[in-house]
Amino acid sequence: MTKENTIFWIENGEIQQDKNVILKDINIQLNKGEFVYLIGRTGSGKSSLLKVLYGELPLALGKGQVSDFDLTKLKRKQIPYLRRKLGVVFQDFQLLDDRSVLKNLEFVMRSTGWKKKKEMAIRAEKVLSLVGLDHKSNQFPHQLSGGEQQRVAIARALVNEPEFIIADEPTGNLDPETSKEIMAVLHAIAKEGTSILMATHDMSIMEQFPSKTFKVENSSIIEVNPMNEFDPFKTIEFK
Repeated sequence: MTKENTIFWIENGEIQQDKNVILKDINIQLNKGEFVYLIGRTGSGKSSLLKVLYGELPLALGKGQVSDFDLTKLKRKQIPYLRRKLGVVFQDFQLLDDRSVLKNLEFVMRSTGWKKKKEMAIRAEKVLSLVGLDHKSNQFPHQLSGGEQQRVAIARALVNEPEFIIADEPTGNLDPETSKEIMAVLHAIAKEGTSILMATHDMSIMEQFPSKTFKVENSSIIEVNPMNEFDPFKTIEFK
């Protein structure tokens, strides 16, 4: 496995929860500027892999690294610094309903070490502009559509200028047209050099925006040809 020009890599890895093996023999890497899909059935272990990458679960066996952080030696006090290197976008947005869009972004910045209010405001306005929502910075999440809320979530993931973004089912709660808009935003971000690992069940989105794909199956992760997953005669169910 070539480790030059990589954002993260895991070699011969194993992930466990409550001493149960979730994934084994993991050999995966994400290169700088890459957009990669992660697919698999519900409960296959996709989320467990993502949790290892942002420090919520340990890498039980093998070797691995995210940015400059060794996943086998990661200490709790290092996790906030690891999370400044990456951004996470969730299916359910996870915005704070009691504060404006701008205050949502500032909350994240404060929790990751930003101090100066003026610098925070400038950065927040910049990332909101990148996702086309600079005119809605003073609105509250409940005043926004689902697609707009997901754009805010993407902006939040970008505030610390991350090396890569983990997108966990970012189109799962959106209609097809809005999903296309969100995918266009994510691909534009990748073209600017920010790597993206996106877990998804949305085969139609993958067909419209084809890219490198890893599949979680039988406790392992393999690279697949995504076009094979669109075969209507294959008995694969994604829930």
